[in-house]
Amino acid sequence: MRYFFHIAYQGQNYNGWQRQPDVESVQEVLENTLHKVLKVPTTIFGCGRTDAQVHASQYFFHADIEKEYDFDLLFRLNKALPDNIAIYDIIKMEGKPHARFDAVHREYDYFIHTYKDPFLSNQSSLYLYPKLNLDKMSEAAKLLLKYKDFRPFCTHPDKNEHTICHVTAAGIFVNTKGDRIRFNISSNRFLGKMIRILTGKLLKIGNGELSIDEFENHLITLELPKILRPAHPIGLYLSKVNYPYLNLPPRTDFLTPSQSSDWISI
Repeated sequence: MRYFFHIAYQGQNYNGWQRQPDVESVQEVLENTLHKVLKVPTTIFGCGRTDAQVHASQYFFHADIEKEYDFDLLFRLNKALPDNIAIYDIIKMEGKPHARFDAVHREYDYFIHTYKDPFLSNQSSLYLYPKLNLDKMSEAAKLLLKYKDFRPFCTHPDKNEHTICHVTAAGIFVNTKGDRIRFNISSNRFLGKMIRILTGKLLKIGNGELSIDEFENHLITLELPKILRPAHPIGLYLSKVNYPYLNLPPRTDFLTPSQSSDWISI
């Protein structure tokens, strides 16, 4: 029987989602915990990869569990998992749906704070830019809706079958004090480090180091920038994943400005 697991995790202590040799990943911790609880090796398949130190406030993986269990699996897994990984729902699925290939929509949020705050250091990215031009950043972000090919804003574009992404939303939000910023973007797919690269470019625009015309020129010509400088991984969240047959609201509201009236769209 196939099950979908609805989870969230803080990624700062992990080398990304995917299991890799000699480093700890979210997938490895979850597979080891499932093995411990179910007493059989269990392979899981995630809805996508996240980079080292990147968070997920909503994430799905699937697993095939053949043996029936007669205990509260959700409770036991959460008790056995570290505090930085939570399982919210375990959903029995019909047929063989796939957590990665069936996903039709993904949404990411990138959080920035422009003042030093030790309580935000693991959840938001610190950039000491107190005078960012948020209007220009917002204008540039909205340009992303006009274009489909994001070849200039990914690592190793030629390793992809194609670099087309159907971006359906992109915007800048700010809190009422103007010192915390969120870049939100939705698409059917994303390329390697695409959001962090775009965030880095938006910060350069806000700081006066890059013009909107220069930014758009890359989208028009598809010429690769001479320097790709991704924003820091801390602050990036995979925040929403939708399927044709499954659309659950995120369970956590921590650092989620869309659920707070304190955040304003620019």
